Amino acid sequence: MMWAIGVLVLVVVSAVNSHEKSSGTDGAPRASAALAPPASSAPSVPPARAVPPAPSRSAAPVTGKVLPRAKPTRLRIAKIAVDAPFTDLGIGASGQLDAPPADDVNLVGWHAAGISPGEAGTALIAGHVDTATAPAVFAGLSELEKGDTFAVERADGRTASFVVDAVETFEKDEFPDRRVYADTSRAEVRLITCAGDYDHSAKDYTENLVVFAHLL
Repeated sequence: MMWAIGVLVLVVVSAVNSHEKSSGTDGAPRASAALAPPASSAPSVPPARAVPPAPSRSAAPVTGKVLPRAKPTRLRIAKIAVDAPFTDLGIGASGQLDAPPADDVNLVGWHAAGISPGEAGTALIAGHVDTATAPAVFAGLSELEKGDTFAVERADGRTASFVVDAVETFEKDEFPDRRVYADTSRAEVRLITCAGDYDHSAKDYTENLVVFAHLL
């Protein structure tokens, strides 16, 4: 259920995080051009799927601790000095998830029509790894390890604390969509950004980094 929406986040993150190497001659990031690449121009990126008309919720029996739905307001990852506000990410005219603003290096986005962090299911949080001028919010994401914790502050006044289950890097043409985005019976989060080398011909990074975590 949710993996289909999650692929859309991946398309956006993998594209917009290539600003540093794909700026135009005037030095400005070409974010708008990267939001919705035709399938033929981005063969290494998993294809976008159809977006359901309403928010998807976990259909599996709920297990473990879960919280009611609430908008996330801030992501805090002490180990890598992340303290960033959230922005809502919607679906653009292309049918793909819009990217966080390219001019803010300290901002994360979540799919606002999907699972919120703390709800049963798979919540998706996307962030830039760099911009045309500087490292961005998820530049240190690869430093996280199993057992590390992070927190998502929510609009209902609660803080959802998560523990990292795994940190893995995948080649973009071998990205395990169902494993990363599969619906879950407990409250889980995926933190997603780019990794690997920068492919100048494709104007994209060669890999994606995914942090798998669940609610404490």
